[in-house]
Amino acid sequence: MFSFFKKKTPSAAATLPVPATDSPAAASGSLIGSALVTPIDIPVAAAPAPERQRWIDKLKASLGKTASGISAVFGGAIIDEALYESLEDALLMSDAGVPATEYLLQALRRKVKDSGVTHPVAMKNILVATLTELLLPLEKSLVIGEHRPTVVMVAGVNGAGKTTSIGKLTRHLSDSRASVLLAAADTFRAAAREQLGVWADRNLVEIISQQGGDPAAVSFDAVSAGKARGKDVVLVDTAGRLPTQLHLMEELKKIKRVIQKADNTAPHEVLLVIDGNTGQNAVTQVKAFDDALGLTGLIVTKLDGTAKGGVLAAIARERPIPVYFIGVGEKLEDLETFNAREFAQALLA
Repeated sequence: MFSFFKKKTPSAAATLPVPATDSPAAASGSLIGSALVTPIDIPVAAAPAPERQRWIDKLKASLGKTASGISAVFGGAIIDEALYESLEDALLMSDAGVPATEYLLQALRRKVKDSGVTHPVAMKNILVATLTELLLPLEKSLVIGEHRPTVVMVAGVNGAGKTTSIGKLTRHLSDSRASVLLAAADTFRAAAREQLGVWADRNLVEIISQQGGDPAAVSFDAVSAGKARGKDVVLVDTAGRLPTQLHLMEELKKIKRVIQKADNTAPHEVLLVIDGNTGQNAVTQVKAFDDALGLTGLIVTKLDGTAKGGVLAAIARERPIPVYFIGVGEKLEDLETFNAREFAQALLA
């Protein structure tokens, strides 16, 4: 099991460079380091730790159907216009979307021409590097400890896996000796409070909840309690929202405003949980929630064999919100940090 974060003292400096993809931190899935840098080239990654390798293998298996479809494009002996057309179709089928597909193809054509590559296999290697470059802005770490408590507001539509992701994140934070307080502000969905309570009991953490209480009031009480009790993290589970339900999106904005009244520096993170199976609809959700709340990070769930995976390329091109975690199953170890090169290799096989 990997450490998902590393506590920092409140006085610690906030200069947090992203670890290179071949660094030990990247291989271990550490959450520390959040400043974005874009390297000129893509270094060859060092061999990952055994635990991380098991995660990579599971990710490759989950994206195997998409990877097979794209890899089949490079089975010929020459690079011609028919290959580019087939690749365009394969990328669109992977949920990459039109803007990202056009960007990748234009960059690929230019790099193939400049390098003088003539074989499809070499062309595929260039595509892996190009996709990695596109995804790099999404590779950022969640930092815990600069504020005490660090207040994390979590949003998402019903069914995306929001509450389950909060439970998994709580477990890893607790394993790293961070004190966590949960806020059951999802007061509209039946059994949501009970579901979060189960995670609280399982992880031996405290929870603030009210039967039928106002979500904003629950959030305010939780942040106030977190400050009073000296908690490291307050995770606020908000109600599921569809971006088309404007009155409910206004309720989310209200929750954020009320949290700021409890702590004028909070929320320190606003995360959106999206279902990797929803394709281009996920991009629509990211844009709508970002416009309403100002997202700081994403958790992409359910990349477990049916999701096509290319939607991360679409997000990177159209609304590059950092992806803190991706999930490929229901087990605790199935939620891991996002690595651009690992994902590009898994998607393109």
